[in-house]
Amino acid sequence: MRLDVIVAHYDLVIIGTGSGNSLLDSRFAGWRVAVVERGVFGGTCLNVGCIPTKMFVHAADLASVPAAAARLGVDETLDGVRWPAIRDRIFGRIDPIADSGRKYRMAHPDNANVDVYLGAARFVGERRLEITPNDGSPAETVTADRIVLAAGGRAVVPEIEGIHDVGFHTSDTVMRLDELPRRLVILGSGFVAAEFAHVFSAFGVEVTVVARSGALLRGEDRDISLRFTQLAQQCWDVRLDRKAVLAERAGDGVRLHLEGPDGAETVEGDLLLVAVGRTPNADLLAVEEGGIAVAPTGHVMVDEFQRTSADGVWALGDISSPWELKHVANHEARIVQHNLLNPGRLRAADHRFVPHAVFTAPQIASVGLTEQDAERGDARWVAATEAYSGVAYGWAMEDTTGFAKILADPATGQILGGHIIGPQAPTLLQPIIQAMSFGLDARSMARGQYWIHPGLPEVVENALLNLPLDPVD
Repeated sequence: MRLDVIVAHYDLVIIGTGSGNSLLDSRFAGWRVAVVERGVFGGTCLNVGCIPTKMFVHAADLASVPAAAARLGVDETLDGVRWPAIRDRIFGRIDPIADSGRKYRMAHPDNANVDVYLGAARFVGERRLEITPNDGSPAETVTADRIVLAAGGRAVVPEIEGIHDVGFHTSDTVMRLDELPRRLVILGSGFVAAEFAHVFSAFGVEVTVVARSGALLRGEDRDISLRFTQLAQQCWDVRLDRKAVLAERAGDGVRLHLEGPDGAETVEGDLLLVAVGRTPNADLLAVEEGGIAVAPTGHVMVDEFQRTSADGVWALGDISSPWELKHVANHEARIVQHNLLNPGRLRAADHRFVPHAVFTAPQIASVGLTEQDAERGDARWVAATEAYSGVAYGWAMEDTTGFAKILADPATGQILGGHIIGPQAPTLLQPIIQAMSFGLDARSMARGQYWIHPGLPEVVENALLNLPLDPVD
């Protein structure tokens, strides 16, 4: 088939079936719509991201309990970890959801106006796409009045000599292993590395973490990063300030050659997990051929309404968002949906207070300014912390490492940032996110409500009370 022949024209084309798949509802019933998916329906979060990883984390948390129970006078043992059972429970739930999502879009009467293309799309002109089907059939060209880019991102593989020859896993593949390795080398020091280090070490795997920087989770507030790095070094073999220069086979495993402060060294493992970050899929779509501007980071550039530089083209989620978080993608999907349906009443996305969490051990959650951010700014700020051990429930847990840290404007008491490391950190952070979003100042938040005693949220209450705010007249 000639690619200059247009086989279909649509009112709307959506590329990607993660958060992009949530755009369509009954209000689009009168539109002619196409949905394009090159991989598995449901996107990163459902298939290889947030959901399966947290299901593994929960199992890892349970496996970790016996090791910590003895100091509380409870003697427990871990009898074993049945990796296939853990894996199959998780994907036995997830895979049918992805499959049913595809079948719903392709065959349900609600989607009579929707065509589904299972293949890879790329721009060949202004709002003009070439779609190459996954089944190997000839490519087709379609055009549209509006296009939404929701194609997500993919794992980055660093340029290291020999890495493609030794075989490695990324977060996309490591959760479907046939069996647990005895030793695992993780290359990376961010969210993905921290979470999988916890999962596999809790299941009895010897974990080595190789970090280019001098700390793990270096994007967190410095106190959080420092505390987590110290705790990680007690659990895993952590190699900081190391650059991987060569990968090679070592028997049935892999050997990494490193350069570090003390010269050359090697680490070995049965498996290598590459977890150095993710990159947007904008290049796979050849978006610049469609007149769509791309940032130096590879993200599609959007304005406050999620519009790209090309007329009629919108973007949401990991392909355009520097946060690369599912809750951000869902918010942006709601914004794009509204703006598609209401072109005369555009709504702006709200990215003022974007929180995140790292489900490692211990858990970490953060929102707003870090202390490093505050130091780079010109505005006044103060900070205060409260240890878990400073509140009654923390005593009960015998937690000696967790803490909450809050930054605020000393004059107004407006909260500028919140950071927590310890059990249930994401849950404890949520009231801080709420206060920032609705303008509740630290004084009002601390003393304008009851705090259940004894409860872990008191660690937030006390951090608020510890802030050295300006005196009130």
